[in-house]
Amino acid sequence: MKKILSAILVLLLVLGLVSVRYWETTLFYDPLLVFFEGAYLNATRLPKLDFFSLLLNISLRYWLNSALSILTLVVLFPRKGIFKISLLLYVALFVLLIIGFSVIVMTYDQHLSMLLFYVRRFLIQPIFLLVLVPAFYYHHVLSKA
Repeated sequence: MKKILSAILVLLLVLGLVSVRYWETTLFYDPLLVFFEGAYLNATRLPKLDFFSLLLNISLRYWLNSALSILTLVVLFPRKGIFKISLLLYVALFVLLIIGFSVIVMTYDQHLSMLLFYVRRFLIQPIFLLVLVPAFYYHHVLSKA
């Protein structure tokens, strides 16, 4: 019964992540969504944007995805250490990525478009979850051996 409840909870958390992605245009301010649909190929500068609003919305989206991801990891691997290391990793990665994102946006040049794309992608998508689930599973398997 506990495994069924855990599976349902993980499914709901994944649906939460999908919902954030599905309603991204209505929930978050991000003029770079349209920019990266193709305009960046010929653009020499970024579209007009409100930097602080963009930073706030990117941060909000990151932490919403992170909360859902960390909860998913805790349900899959119910150990206190998993929560602590996950939270530490998400905080450290946020600090590094948001600083990089800010510097790239403030000093944008056309040759930085792909770097901006990928740094922003790591901030707005739950990519770390895809890395941490196999890593924690491998650790779980090794600790049982």
